[in-house]
Amino acid sequence: MELVFLSLLIVLMVLALSSGFPVAFSLPGSAILSIGAAALCGYIFAGDAGAYFAQGGAVQWLSAGVTNFRSLYWDVERDTLIAIPLFIFMGIMLQRSKIAEDLLVAMAQLFGPVPGGLGISVVFVGTLLAATTGIVGATVIAMGLISLPAMLRHNYAKPLACGTICAAGTLGQIIPPSIVLIILADQLSNATDVAGALRTEHYKQVTGEFNLPSEFSVSSASAGEMFMGALFPGLVLVGLYMGYILIRALIQPRSAPSVPYEGNYDLQFVIRVLLALVPPLALIFAVLGSIIMGIATVNQAGAIGAIGAMIMGGYRLNTSGKHRYLPAIIALLSTLLIFVVNSAYEVNVKNLQSSEDVVGLILASVGVAGLFVSMLWSAYRAFVTEDVLRGVMVETAKITSMVFIILIGAAMLTSAFRAFGGEILVKDFLGGLPGGFWIQFIVVMAVIFLLGFFLDFIEIAVVVVPIVAPILLAEPSANVTAVWLGVMIGLNIQTSFLTPPFGFALFYLRGVAPSTVKTLQIYRGAVAFIALQLAGLAITGYLPSLVNYLPNKITLTAETAPPPMNPRLQECLETYVFTRYDESEDTLRAVVRTMRALDTSFLPQAQAAALEKTHAGVLNTFALVKELQRTRAAVDQFEPDYRPLHRKTRFIQRQMRKVDQKIEVLEQQKNRISRGEGTEADLLAIDRKIATLTQEKQQIAATIPADWEGQHEAYVTLVKQEKKAVIAYRRNVDESYDALVQVRQLLAATPALVDIGPALAGLREVIINEAPSTAMPTIKALGKELGSIAGSSKIKSRISKARRSLKGSNADPVKALALLDEGLALYADEVRWRQKARQELGGPLTEYDQALKRTVGLRLQERLDAEQAEFVARCKSKHQDISLNF
Repeated sequence: MELVFLSLLIVLMVLALSSGFPVAFSLPGSAILSIGAAALCGYIFAGDAGAYFAQGGAVQWLSAGVTNFRSLYWDVERDTLIAIPLFIFMGIMLQRSKIAEDLLVAMAQLFGPVPGGLGISVVFVGTLLAATTGIVGATVIAMGLISLPAMLRHNYAKPLACGTICAAGTLGQIIPPSIVLIILADQLSNATDVAGALRTEHYKQVTGEFNLPSEFSVSSASAGEMFMGALFPGLVLVGLYMGYILIRALIQPRSAPSVPYEGNYDLQFVIRVLLALVPPLALIFAVLGSIIMGIATVNQAGAIGAIGAMIMGGYRLNTSGKHRYLPAIIALLSTLLIFVVNSAYEVNVKNLQSSEDVVGLILASVGVAGLFVSMLWSAYRAFVTEDVLRGVMVETAKITSMVFIILIGAAMLTSAFRAFGGEILVKDFLGGLPGGFWIQFIVVMAVIFLLGFFLDFIEIAVVVVPIVAPILLAEPSANVTAVWLGVMIGLNIQTSFLTPPFGFALFYLRGVAPSTVKTLQIYRGAVAFIALQLAGLAITGYLPSLVNYLPNKITLTAETAPPPMNPRLQECLETYVFTRYDESEDTLRAVVRTMRALDTSFLPQAQAAALEKTHAGVLNTFALVKELQRTRAAVDQFEPDYRPLHRKTRFIQRQMRKVDQKIEVLEQQKNRISRGEGTEADLLAIDRKIATLTQEKQQIAATIPADWEGQHEAYVTLVKQEKKAVIAYRRNVDESYDALVQVRQLLAATPALVDIGPALAGLREVIINEAPSTAMPTIKALGKELGSIAGSSKIKSRISKARRSLKGSNADPVKALALLDEGLALYADEVRWRQKARQELGGPLTEYDQALKRTVGLRLQERLDAEQAEFVARCKSKHQDISLNF
């Protein structure tokens, strides 16, 4: 019966959407009606309101839906969606202030003389508008009104002109900042949690272990990572579009003729082009650059974009007034002042320690005030000029409200879909497809492509993605990243926007195109660009590095970058460092010989042993690396023959688990019947079904290859040997380098230890001349200071014991002095060897550390350097099959 109400849910949603009922109410309405119908029918026909749900009941699933959409605004850590109104405001402000018109005219004049130049200029402007507005309809309409007449007037082929405008307009779907990417990031962040739970459950079923190793976990996707991941694929599409137009113009000059500029290429022309081009480019750099460089989060970048768009709109709308560019100039100078002050002063209002800090704070305040005045001035101009600001804010509120209401409705719909077992149904369907992940992925992409004919991107992102994304992300055979999956879905949705006869971009252009342009010509023009879109989709799918590289690089070079010890980095890091071992083995052995030749006889036994541990560990590393490489080579050699066997057997075992689930449901029904909820005939019928399923399971189990157990055991043995070699190698390098670090920390603390000497010696007078109650706080404070110095624990112990001997009515100053003398003797010995070691070994140990930090000591560094981050980012950007671990 669950399938009946799942079908009812889908039918209600389709009927509501096809009848023109608002999406925001169609989604939750369908969910509530279907859940209510299931509960009512269950109560009437089965005596249990929850009988027709996969699990739980109506109240639980309605509550789950409410919890889902409350998380949109209640969860303090889920702030991704805040950027949506900011980027919408930025886009509408730039569109209403006619920045797009200026760009189109200027770029057409600049590129016109080139073969296909008008078409190339449309793609170029479409790219810039995508990176600023991100609103497909507005971009297509603007370019259709401005560029299409010009292209037709200069004898461009109508299909080519229409296809170029439609394709360039859809770039806003994928080129950041894009509302599509923000919504996908929000949905995928939840999907990764579900996928992580699915993968953990899968790992537990196969291995029996409850904890999934972190290197096998599903990585999430933030809006910033989605922006960076979509950047290169978007530019690939731009290059394909421009290349196609140029080649078409060269092969068929009559279809895209060059358009000579009728004016003069003089200084005035240069200024006009720069005024049209530089501000949008500067805004793009401010928004995307701040994210790439880690200066701002996506939400902060959205605020930068909104303010920048308002300042640009302020001078563009004020075409004839005095001081047209003054607010923009004030904003630019104020921003420069803030950057200069921030780099030259430590601006912290809570930590003003000198007059110089006060000067920095005053200058920063002047810069902020100037920026604020510029923003208010520009806002006033936009408000009084044709009421543009009010119109922009109203339109922003409308679009934002629509987006959030759809998100809330989709949260309720997803809850209902899961209530009737829809998620399990989809999972079983996709899991039962032959061919593994890629067949599943192609089917999902085909469904999304078809849905793109009828549904808006928001509806696809919030309805389809939460259902299918966890299943695809949990699949270990592909182990794709959430960023890559999100970008592929975004590209797919963009393609469907172009596809006849239902592509939205085609309808937008049809609405503004002159009557001489036939609908069929618009469709014909889109076909070539659809092929280019599919080529871009294929390139991005085949080269996941296009998507994953930039987010990885930014993550590894950010201030909050994970340390080299992070388990997810180890395989790539070891690939890097093993190459370094091959290159520098002789050098490292020579360094060890040099260090062993130094006189270390004056060192305490512990420190001498620590250095010897480092020497021995470095020399032992090469043998451990060879052993690790040998075990990995053995695993790699075994895998090609084992992988097909593993895939086939795991598929069979999944079929067996499905049968087990059916048997479990029947057992539950049997228990209810045995409690008096059914007849003896019902009980016998269930027993027959269980027997049939048990026999079916045995038949499925019989198809498991005969050599599975032996091959699996052999593979597990090889993997255990590899894991043992990995642990031995990592423990060796960590302990070896850590011993060196400990010695260097002791020497680095020598000046602090020397400085505390007079205060320690002065404790004798304190103990002799002062009352115990007065002396104890002084000794305690000095002991605390001593405890912060590396390697001084033994000295501190004597000082603490001296303090405790003065405690209470049985205070014993004589004992305290004796303990103090012991501490001072330890202190003198410690200072003596440390000063000598610092003088004689300080330099060699520093050189030793420099020689080891990029090899043996790499795992214990605080962060990767630029070269290492580059290598690891490239390595991590490729998807790796981890299915043999499951």
